[in-house]
Amino acid sequence: MAATTIRLSSYLCCLLLIVQVHSVNRDNFKTCDQSGFCKRHRSLQPGNSPYVVLMDSLKITPTQISVQLLNTKTNVRLILDLYGLQGNTARVKINELEPLKTRYEIPVGDVLVGEPKQQDIKVLDKASSSITLGLENSKIVLTYSPFRIDFISGEEPLVSINSQGLLKFEHFRKKPEAPPEEAAPADPPAEGEDKKDEEVKKEEEEKKPEDPEESGLWEETFKSFHDPKPNGPASVGIDISFPGFENVYGIPEHAESMALKTTKDTDPYRLFNLDVFEYELYNPMALYGSVPVMWAHNEKSTVGIYWNNAAETWIDISSTTADKNFFSKIADLVKGNTEMAQMDTHWFSESGVIDVFVMLGPRPKDVFKQYATLTGSTELPPLFAISYHQCRWNYNDQEDVKNVDANMDLFDIPFDVIWLDIEHTDGKRYFTWDAHKFPGSKDMLDAEGAKGRKMVTIVDPHLKRDDNYKVYADAKNRDLMVKGGNGGEYEGWCWPGSSSWPDFTNPEVRNWWASKFQYSEYDGSTPDLYIWNDMNEPSVFNGPEITFHKDVLHHGGFENRDVHNLYGFYVQKATAEGILMRSNNEQRPFVLTRAFFAGSQRFGAVWTGDNMGEWSHLKVSVPMLLTLNLAGITFSGADVGGFFKNPDNELQTRWYQAAAFQPFFRAHAHIDTKRREPYLLPEENRNIVRDAIRQRYTYLPFWYTLFYHGYRSGETVMSPLWVEFPEDKSTFKMDDEYLLGSSLLVKPITDQGATGTTVYFPGKNDVWYDIQTYQSYAGAQNTYINAPLGKIPVFQRGGSIVPRKMRVRRSSSLMSADPFTLVICLNKQGEAEGDLYADDYKSFAYRSGNYIHREFSLKNNILTSSNADPNGQGSTKEWLEKLVIVGFPKAASSVHITVDGNSQSLYHSYDSTSRVLTVRKPGVNIAKDFTITIQ
Repeated sequence: MAATTIRLSSYLCCLLLIVQVHSVNRDNFKTCDQSGFCKRHRSLQPGNSPYVVLMDSLKITPTQISVQLLNTKTNVRLILDLYGLQGNTARVKINELEPLKTRYEIPVGDVLVGEPKQQDIKVLDKASSSITLGLENSKIVLTYSPFRIDFISGEEPLVSINSQGLLKFEHFRKKPEAPPEEAAPADPPAEGEDKKDEEVKKEEEEKKPEDPEESGLWEETFKSFHDPKPNGPASVGIDISFPGFENVYGIPEHAESMALKTTKDTDPYRLFNLDVFEYELYNPMALYGSVPVMWAHNEKSTVGIYWNNAAETWIDISSTTADKNFFSKIADLVKGNTEMAQMDTHWFSESGVIDVFVMLGPRPKDVFKQYATLTGSTELPPLFAISYHQCRWNYNDQEDVKNVDANMDLFDIPFDVIWLDIEHTDGKRYFTWDAHKFPGSKDMLDAEGAKGRKMVTIVDPHLKRDDNYKVYADAKNRDLMVKGGNGGEYEGWCWPGSSSWPDFTNPEVRNWWASKFQYSEYDGSTPDLYIWNDMNEPSVFNGPEITFHKDVLHHGGFENRDVHNLYGFYVQKATAEGILMRSNNEQRPFVLTRAFFAGSQRFGAVWTGDNMGEWSHLKVSVPMLLTLNLAGITFSGADVGGFFKNPDNELQTRWYQAAAFQPFFRAHAHIDTKRREPYLLPEENRNIVRDAIRQRYTYLPFWYTLFYHGYRSGETVMSPLWVEFPEDKSTFKMDDEYLLGSSLLVKPITDQGATGTTVYFPGKNDVWYDIQTYQSYAGAQNTYINAPLGKIPVFQRGGSIVPRKMRVRRSSSLMSADPFTLVICLNKQGEAEGDLYADDYKSFAYRSGNYIHREFSLKNNILTSSNADPNGQGSTKEWLEKLVIVGFPKAASSVHITVDGNSQSLYHSYDSTSRVLTVRKPGVNIAKDFTITIQ
């Protein structure tokens, strides 16, 4: 009884810490000084590396070279493998030559979509001090002593590895035996004789600074948590520099600016998936997800690296100058005394191997494609998933759900999905329903489905330790749980109280989990039910840093310290596979996850976690989402209104306006917040929010087409301006406005009381049009734009054609057969182009060619629609209702459409004030070829 009371008290204490604190408790999370391996790597000083290349061990194949590296201080040997990969990419792997045990490497096919396809590399020069290799249009120079690798395009150095000499590879070793205790003196001193001297000596020993090289080698303690390290030190690290670059981006997730800051006066950026409650802004603390990919961009080139390691990782960043003397020896650099900027980064992980992919661009979209080739692109979402989602913790019961649904209809506010948080379950037992609150879940789901709507329920990875709970009992009987360091089932505390966690690193466990989404297993579910994975970092209320102990054991005998950042990735992967399985792999899944890793884009959406209803969190959501997009996590968003606190009406209104033009659009709120469904706002605010949501629905064809392009090529959906304008240096740090594709420019209002903002319009030869007024603005200048509460500054680029649907219904599926409007904004030459992708919006039939992809072009006053992809052989009932041609210089005398050789005139009108020509009811099926001629 006493033990139970203590446990319950501990649980409640943890729960109160999680639920009631109103700012992050930094003491719950490690700093670099509290992490032994971080201290050891950060204590290294740039200089000559102790590692040299042993050229007599060199082996060369058409696509790979292998050679040994010797640590001249320890005589430990490593093996370096350098691969050429297709798509102007290289791979650098460093491992122990003869490890005492196998070091963890992420299985191929999990994060990497497959074994990367290799490309021939040619030996261009083999000198006494280096070997030069050719890879497509790039050169790779391997210097022997000290060891370093440089990647050069033309005569421009792009990436240098170990140029600072910070390679550190802690080899597995046997723990040294403790030295024997000294024998006591034969004749001890008289009482008190040397006592003072001994005390002084002891104090002096305690005052000695700790040798960073000896910090936490075999065990560590953080707060009250002991971390035994039976395998000893096993960390790896190396420096990676970007000569010629002044900005680097990526490595989410941090509540940070898009252009990463130097860490000279702070901790390094940390990648270690953690449940950080009410996170702080603009610091390098770890958050819920980790994507170890980084881009460097300048006016000439974009390059990147992907660090393929799932262990806790820290990255230091500094701005220096490149060593032009060295580069002058290996490349014919531009002459002159001008210093070359350089960004130095230092990567170190607690375990694993060094496995670095170097993506050599040369342009932004090239590196995105190179990265997508490695880890995959964002799968094409079903249409409902990119529509508006209504959520809170928690909708109380079926009647509450019914009332929310009815009120949204009453106030003419469309939505596609309503969500249920943890309170819908039977005592936090996932895959169940509270029988009193949700006695007829199928009836509820069918009622939503009748309106074209879906429901999402939360399914977290922690399982309540209750032998009467069939999911837990089944996992326990099959021995599917992660193990504690002692080999027994790991126990921790989360929402249900005492909990255990399935070992998702095991493919058999993932298959078991996926089977639980079958309708026969998940009682009360229907095809209209989709899933939300939360708390999957994993969050453990009474664990160190609110997560697993690092000596938790996973599949293959690996510790959590080896695989930690993959746990949430595998939870979402298994869940998505479950949704696929229940439809016999016919219907696209939707799964939202909080924790993520590289490759998570293939399995669903991500959100930025437990943000706050404050203006600062609205502001930081933009760079956070831009960074996620740059890291391949394009289907991402932030909780509208903020999860915590009660945003005022102005903030809530501005947040809806911003989120309506961001990829994942969901309102969410904490259980203790006031109800804030959009229809509860005062009339003025309600109307503005309704208009923002409805505007999102009119742009769904545009969004869907953007996601299709991202699926095919790995392109970003929400992009910083430099992606489309790579030579415009003024955009390199700009993260308060962004592009959707190449056509829409968005500048959200994120300051309280603001009634306007300065917008930078890129492109010296471009013109931009306000999407509401069609007022035009010249490119390559800053312009102040009035933006009272009812307006969000959004602009369509001259030269673009954006497909829209102007008949907004209560859900997206009810709009699936509705007609299109093409908004055509002319450039200075009076031309425009664009495209439209459409399919059945829900299944995988598009993979068999059941889709249409149309290409539109307006030149010389003739609009042409043609097939953009001969592989697309689909059909549709959707048709063309209207053309809105913006920037047209004068009224037209006639407009004719020609289809299948038949021509007919069309009704048209012209507004000389806005310079808009409107052409009504062409009436042609959107899948057909046609021309529209304006005279």
